[in-house]
Amino acid sequence: MNITRFLNKIYFNSRLKEIEQYAGHAGELQQRVLTRLVGMASSTEWGKKYDYSSIRTYEAFKSRLPIQTYEEIKPYVTRLRQGEQGLLWPSEIRWFAKSSGTTNDKSKFLPVSKESLHDTHYRGGQDAVAIYLGQNPESRFFSGKGLILGGSHAPNLNTNHSLVGDLSAILMENLHPLVNYIRVPSKATALMEHFEPKMEAIARETIHANVTNLSGVPSWMLVLIKHILEKTGKQTLEEVWPNLEVFFHGGVAFTPYREQYKEIIRSPKMHYVETYNASEGYFGTQSDPTDPSMLLMIDYGVFYEFIPLEDVGKDNPRVCPLEEVELGKNYAMVISTSAGLWRYMIGDTVKFTNNRPYKFIITGRTKHFINAFGEELIVDNAEKGLAKACAETGARITDYSAAPVFMDEHAKCRHQWLIEFAQMPDDLNKFARILDDTLKEVNSDYEAKRQNNLALQPLEIIVARPGLFHDWLDQKGKLGGQHKIPRLSNTREYIEEMLKLNH
Repeated sequence: MNITRFLNKIYFNSRLKEIEQYAGHAGELQQRVLTRLVGMASSTEWGKKYDYSSIRTYEAFKSRLPIQTYEEIKPYVTRLRQGEQGLLWPSEIRWFAKSSGTTNDKSKFLPVSKESLHDTHYRGGQDAVAIYLGQNPESRFFSGKGLILGGSHAPNLNTNHSLVGDLSAILMENLHPLVNYIRVPSKATALMEHFEPKMEAIARETIHANVTNLSGVPSWMLVLIKHILEKTGKQTLEEVWPNLEVFFHGGVAFTPYREQYKEIIRSPKMHYVETYNASEGYFGTQSDPTDPSMLLMIDYGVFYEFIPLEDVGKDNPRVCPLEEVELGKNYAMVISTSAGLWRYMIGDTVKFTNNRPYKFIITGRTKHFINAFGEELIVDNAEKGLAKACAETGARITDYSAAPVFMDEHAKCRHQWLIEFAQMPDDLNKFARILDDTLKEVNSDYEAKRQNNLALQPLEIIVARPGLFHDWLDQKGKLGGQHKIPRLSNTREYIEEMLKLNH
């Protein structure tokens, strides 16, 4: 008996019918979410401060609450980490997802409630499987095990029974015990703190397992896969796991890694599904293998709002609910969640490609861009440029980071790209020219600044030595988990640190 087909029929198919309602009932579903969240939090300190008990409409919610960043909620988070409760959300907050920091802090500590675990994060994982099985009725997903690659956690301050860690570690720690029968490696191995011994332990435990599916960040999964191939002497991953069929990936854009995955997983039955599971919540799943955009999950414990990118940082930015977004426009995402984040700007930027149902792509970060000369270069532009340059020169990229050169000794300004290649281009100058030309094609502001080399000179590429970005993350204590390379920076802080290691 095909256990996957059986589970799909009795459990996942009914959920797919609910997801089909997204196309025609987005506003209604989101209003229900907002009403539920506000109602549940009305007795909290935050809810009393903003008189949640009298809020009946989105307009009242919007007019009463200011937009929040981590700096505004940090005093509440500090008190929560010290053991106070009932501040932002009514249920006990014992878990804090550790995320990359702000200007003033090395790390952010985002509250995770039992409700957000179940109505957002776990539900997102279940729905990703449901959507995948709906597209692949002959799947044997549950005939083997899932390899989940995540981070680690540690005690929170001196508070009993409270922990901080990567979101992936929090999810793993709180999984239903039955799930552990269908996943590898063991929990003890999965939660190991140090990355390199962890890779060895995972390889040792999983090489002889029947792995059918992978979940994790593409960059770190690639490190593990290469280690497993080296350890086994195999050329492709299907020689190790012949029943492998899907990789659920997220955390960083897949584009720089796609060709490398094609080389080490050559099976035509392999599938790739992008997911958007951040420390703050699970927001999207790729619902069509031919369409890179993701379906916005709108009936979880998350209420969405959006700020046009050009308004980010203004005192009174325009803010709109989901129903008012325009297709093809860049927005900063604002969320209110069942973990007690209220009108919280998470720092990611998105662009909608469809509104029946709502589908989107991640275009970058509100802080990960280059706008030193008015060029407004975002990560989405960079990914498109690099993809075309790779396709036309035979190159493959391991990692990259870019930053402005404000003025060199010749009073010239340009963008400087530090790129680690898995396969060098056949002509580096050609690669740089294609990248530059493609950025002009996809970004009119960049094109204008490059006009006649007046404001911006042609971009510069510096080839990074093998392992540079790995070593930089190691130096920062950020190997593994959900840590990632800053792709675009508006200052030279990161790239200067990297260049010092590039010898």
